[in-house]
This record gives sequence, C-alpha cells and structure tokens, in this order.
Amino acid sequence: MLKLILCLSLPLYILDQWSKNWIVAHFDLHGREQEVIQGTFWLHHIANRGVAFGMFNGTQYANYVFTVVSLSALAFLIWGSRTNLFPGKLSRLAVALLVSGIFGNLTDRLFRREDDGVLFGGGFLKGYVVDFLRFDFGFPPFNPWPSFNVADSCVVVAAVMLAIASFVEAPPVKKKA
Repeated sequence: MLKLILCLSLPLYILDQWSKNWIVAHFDLHGREQEVIQGTFWLHHIANRGVAFGMFNGTQYANYVFTVVSLSALAFLIWGSRTNLFPGKLSRLAVALLVSGIFGNLTDRLFRREDDGVLFGGGFLKGYVVDFLRFDFGFPPFNPWPSFNVADSCVVVAAVMLAIASFVEAPPVKKKA
C-alpha cells in the first residue's frame, strides 16, 4: 500500500496543488473564464467552501466540519488498510486515489488564504477549495456540470472503483481464533 501512496497518491496530490496554484496565479477569483473547447469546457477560479457541487458553501463552520470529516475518512482508510478491508488491487488503487483527493482538498481548506487563494498565504482553517474545471455537455445533468478540480476527480473515480470492487473482489478472509 505504501508503494501505491508514493507512486500514485503523491504525484496526483502534487498535480492537484500545482494546477490549483497555476489557476490562482492566472485567474482572478470569480473573474474571467477561459474557453478551452468551444461551448463545452472552460477554466476559471471559483472558491468552494462547501462540499461536492458547492453544497453548504459559505456556512460558518464548514471548514471545521469538513476538516474533521476528511481526517475521519483518512483514519478509516488507515484502519481499513491495516485490517484488510480492501483486499484486492482495485480497492487498494481506489484508496490511493482517495488519499490524494482528501489531502488535496484538505490542504486548501487548511492553508489557502481566503481572499485570493494563495497557498500558505496566512490564516489557518480559513481557506477554500479551488475549483477551476467547468464542463457543459448540453444535456441534463451535465449543462453545466458544477466546477471541480483534480482532487475531486480522484475522489469520484475512487468511489466508482470502490463500488465496482465491492462486487468483484472477494471479501476479506476472517481469521479463526
């Protein structure tokens, strides 16, 4: 599992933070959008202080609650990895993706400056998750799809992989006393 964390989670975490820092440096918060694929894909800089799809965005204690949720999820993943809750390659790969996604967004919540998104710019637990990818495929529910980032992508792909793994991987073998 450690090899997966180092070879997959760490590079994805670095890609997530690099891409967010690039967006912060090149796009004003809630400013202009750059169309990448006409009528389908845009880059922009949005502050997400909530969870997926911007739910609970801007609530007073959101960063505290979501930090506790993130740390609890990480604790569960560590426990699950140590107790063989993720027995197959697919579920372990999903855990590695979850780790990168959780750390990516947690870093933002803990260390991004709230007014402009600069990482390690001051303040603790006052930041926001930088979302910057926006798609519109022209049909519901994808018109437009809520903005997201690399870490969000890792979490969603991991959730799908865990769902598939629950059907195709053998459950962990219980040791007899």
